[in-house]
Amino acid sequence: MFKKLVFAGCLSLLAFTGVSQAKETYVIGAGGTYRPFEFENSEKQLEGFDIDIIKAVAAAEDFDVKLINTPWEGIFATLSAGDRDILISGITITDKRKQMVDFSAPYFPAEQAIVVNENSPISALSELSKYNVGVVNSSTGDIVVSDVLGKTSTAIKRFDNTPLLLQELYEDGVDAAVGDVGVVKFYIKTHPDKKFKLIYDNHFEKQYFGIAVAKGNTELQEKINRGLAKIIADGTYAKIYQKWFDNDVPSLPAQ
Repeated sequence: MFKKLVFAGCLSLLAFTGVSQAKETYVIGAGGTYRPFEFENSEKQLEGFDIDIIKAVAAAEDFDVKLINTPWEGIFATLSAGDRDILISGITITDKRKQMVDFSAPYFPAEQAIVVNENSPISALSELSKYNVGVVNSSTGDIVVSDVLGKTSTAIKRFDNTPLLLQELYEDGVDAAVGDVGVVKFYIKTHPDKKFKLIYDNHFEKQYFGIAVAKGNTELQEKINRGLAKIIADGTYAKIYQKWFDNDVPSLPAQ
């Protein structure tokens, strides 16, 4: 009984003197190779759009984060094993993944976009059959364009990454490119000399990135959703989006 009274007295003293208890710290798994969402800087620290988002959510909900560079292969296993509390790594919300993890509300529209030089006459996906089109090999863009032109079409030019693809577009080696809108927007922002324009098409499937937690961890899921709602409402989300992409800040669907 004495120990309990002393402990209660200590808590009361801490409250009286204004000393707060330590914040909850969550271990965050994020890849380090998907620029501009998460990548390692020269000091081997993670940065990117996703990193800024989770830090802002943490500030809004008053918790701390410990960031760990986590390779994509096996990233979901780290969550189920309890080695990570939260995953934010450009993860597209899919029905299959919903069976393994619980997702936050969507925080980024991850659709495809057509990229062309500013004077191009191309205005829709259906028109690509008349042109040479570049894609990143085995990407979603590759799948979409293969459906339009045929997988074995010689009009499809495949590249190892987006910078190589867009440099080829700039040099008129291809007439159009199809790629992930976030990666493309970041490239355009960091290469203002290349006068590209984006074309959206309703035939592209609407997809979104979500923040993942362990299946059944509704408390943490709700905490993340509250944080997302706060940073969207107070303009923090828009500032982060503009920092990495452009001023065309998207409207996001509710969970």
